[in-house]
Amino acid sequence: MSVPFITCDLLDDNEDKVIDVIPPSLDGKSFKNYGGHTTFGGQIVTVKCFEDNSRVKETLATAGQGRVLVVDGGASMRCALLGDMIAKSACDNGWAGIIIYGCVRDVDEIARMDIGVMALASIPKKSVRKGLGEMGVSLNIGGVAIHDGAWVYADNNGIIVCDEPLV
Repeated sequence: MSVPFITCDLLDDNEDKVIDVIPPSLDGKSFKNYGGHTTFGGQIVTVKCFEDNSRVKETLATAGQGRVLVVDGGASMRCALLGDMIAKSACDNGWAGIIIYGCVRDVDEIARMDIGVMALASIPKKSVRKGLGEMGVSLNIGGVAIHDGAWVYADNNGIIVCDEPLV
């Protein structure tokens, strides 16, 4: 999404709407910005996978249309679900951003890309690909329900989720 916003202002300006905030710390882990855009948002596409980025790669190879992929990777710290090649595919296909409840790798390359990326940490180890994972499912990250088709907005202040667009 190219419209500038600040998540704090979105919350203040939309007090009449139900907006959820993903907690700043999840079992001692916090989301960090890794992409070239530190502010991004859009309609959500969901993937749930654990240490297998097959569905992440598959989804980001499709037309993003300014949407944001939210991945529940089970907060695994053992391997990355996104690297530079898949992030480049996301850029080429028009995705606004990627939020991973897990790890990424190739962070220096991703930081130079025209996309927002948030994850819990970086790790050099890639995931395995066994074709496992679910797409379009409801997720729960930090007690926040995240549904395919809802809207997410992320910046250095945090991540907010709403069932309707805010900008």
